[in-house]
Amino acid sequence: MKVYTIRDIAEMAGVSVTTVSRVLNHRPDVNQATRKKVEEIIRDCHFVGNSNARGLKQGNEVIGVVIRGRSNPFLSSLAEAILDRADTVPDNFVTEYIDEKDDEFQTAVRMTRQNHVKGLIFVGSLIDDRVRAIKGMDVPMVFTTVNAETAALPRASSIAVDDRAMGRLVAEELLSLGHTRIAVFGSNPVAGDSLAMRFSGFCEAFAERGLTYDKTLYRETRFSYDAGYEVAKVFFEERPDATALFAMSDTVAVGAIRALKDLGRSVPGDVSIVGFDGIDISRFMVPRLTTVEQPVGEIARRSVNLLLDMMEKRAAPRHILVEALFRKRESIAQCSRT
Repeated sequence: MKVYTIRDIAEMAGVSVTTVSRVLNHRPDVNQATRKKVEEIIRDCHFVGNSNARGLKQGNEVIGVVIRGRSNPFLSSLAEAILDRADTVPDNFVTEYIDEKDDEFQTAVRMTRQNHVKGLIFVGSLIDDRVRAIKGMDVPMVFTTVNAETAALPRASSIAVDDRAMGRLVAEELLSLGHTRIAVFGSNPVAGDSLAMRFSGFCEAFAERGLTYDKTLYRETRFSYDAGYEVAKVFFEERPDATALFAMSDTVAVGAIRALKDLGRSVPGDVSIVGFDGIDISRFMVPRLTTVEQPVGEIARRSVNLLLDMMEKRAAPRHILVEALFRKRESIAQCSRT
């Protein structure tokens, strides 16, 4: 009996591997007719299995892609761009979407137990003490969107934007507009990830002007529209003195804009907002969202190329920084309060 892969299903349905992945992960952004067609082919081909390795027999060689953050459209678009790039290479790519509070390294360990994993790509990872779980893995891996140079993993490459520099730039832009009481919504600021680097750079911009950032303006949050709405609604009720917000994810920024509207406050008239990532909706918000745009296509392409170089050419690990762009749009303005 033939064992079908996700690429086989995509070819029979006349769609991309990305679209099949969206159907398998119950993503809402798939045309209903296309979804029905893909699901019928999946059923007819008996394409079954757990979320770690659909359609693959134990022992088959695969490249694992672990995406940490189901509700983050930026990470989803990045994972889909990686799958689009993977569609041009012969290897089987297996994806696993996990919650942002779940452990991506234990997930990778489980994937290797089920299949012969020849390479790994981590999307949206948090590098901390949990990384010990994969230190014994003798497979090449790439960390996407986080610099893994300090992780002490002998076969790990990484590709990311310069988060520290971009965090500093966001602060400089808001400070130049007269904002000093700036809220920051992010993750745990002491964790060793890209978000902590953004916050470090943000605080450096204050120090360079002889100022000290008021850390009581910092709030930890999950990265989703709902979470952004809830944290902003509570925060701005408690701290009406804040005149600006740096949301470390566009999803959080979008939720915050809605919360401020419901509180009867305007953006940017009362509160200026800057996001991070450059997701598509940022260009269509009212007001259009000022954000730091990460180059999704380049990150995806170089992530796959880095992994292939390590797998096929035994290339040494590399840690690459790519350029992000500050997109100044309608959601920031001169501070009108002293």
